[in-house]
Amino acid sequence: MFKTYEKYIVRNFINKFFTISIIFFSLIVLLSVLEEISFFKNSDVNFILPYLITFLGAPITLFEIFPFIFLISTQFLFYDLFKKDELNLFKINGLSNLKIIKILSILSFIIGILTVLIFYNAASKLKFFYTDIKNQYSDGNKYLAVVTDSGLWLKDEIDDSILIIKATSIENNYLLDVLINEFDNDFNLINTIQSNKINIKNQLWVIDDPLITKKNVTDKETNQLIIQTNFDKEKIKTLFSNISTLHLLELFDLKKDYENLGYSSNEITQHLLTLFSTPFFYTILTLLSAIIMFNMSKNKSLFFQIIFGVSMSVIIYYINFIFNSLGTNGQIPLIASIFMPLVLISIVAFIGLIKINEK
Repeated sequence: MFKTYEKYIVRNFINKFFTISIIFFSLIVLLSVLEEISFFKNSDVNFILPYLITFLGAPITLFEIFPFIFLISTQFLFYDLFKKDELNLFKINGLSNLKIIKILSILSFIIGILTVLIFYNAASKLKFFYTDIKNQYSDGNKYLAVVTDSGLWLKDEIDDSILIIKATSIENNYLLDVLINEFDNDFNLINTIQSNKINIKNQLWVIDDPLITKKNVTDKETNQLIIQTNFDKEKIKTLFSNISTLHLLELFDLKKDYENLGYSSNEITQHLLTLFSTPFFYTILTLLSAIIMFNMSKNKSLFFQIIFGVSMSVIIYYINFIFNSLGTNGQIPLIASIFMPLVLISIVAFIGLIKINEK
């Protein structure tokens, strides 16, 4: 059973968290809607559409800045407690600083689990609808790359032809076991090209030992065939599914498909590790923010608190960015790229716990 002071702290923190989340969500919408209006300015669409897709894309952006919302929410909570001199009242009733931190840390961890399991999955689905709608009005819709359990599928449009390409795997600069179906603009089949290996280092694909089928007649016309496409190895990589549009189960499925294809799944693994570490990250940031507030002068202005919170958020963001970049580039293990920032911030926070009850 929760005690009255525990309910009071939990309720206040949740109120701060929701209030600041709404403020950040509003800022995200205001900043994004101008970009969406600009995107659709030359398209004949309903004027509501830019606003609709802005709201579809905003939740996943909000999820990405939740760590800093936790940090700032904790600051505002303690600012109110200091302003009303409620910490002294808590101490009189036997509630130590360490216990307050414990309550906030547990609460942050629980909210973190809920945001990953519920909010992230919902936000990723909304981001999928956002991406799907924008693709319909984008030139990039001509070029698609999708990984399934059967392999890699590509769609390309070039010289009044539509190419549907399937490959079972990728190895270095080569597509392996490839089938290319070429259609005209009315989707009438022109020919089919089969090859065991195609060099895709650049957009001029070099097809080894092609078997070309036209009007149900298969012939081996040449030992090597060169075709022009809009794809090379790097472009295929950039056109793969946006992992922020996939919920947790879809991420696991895509990781398996990448591995079956022979393509690196490091980006997905890193994303999954980030999601799994999210509740711990929220907890550590809440802990760090609380410790800093206990050690800060209680007479600091609200403006100072906001500037300090934003500054801490920027520093932590760049620490994460540096480690994530090192992990993506393979300079450090992926696990280290995710958990090293947590370890560093945790060390700073736990050092701050020393003599925290004397504050």
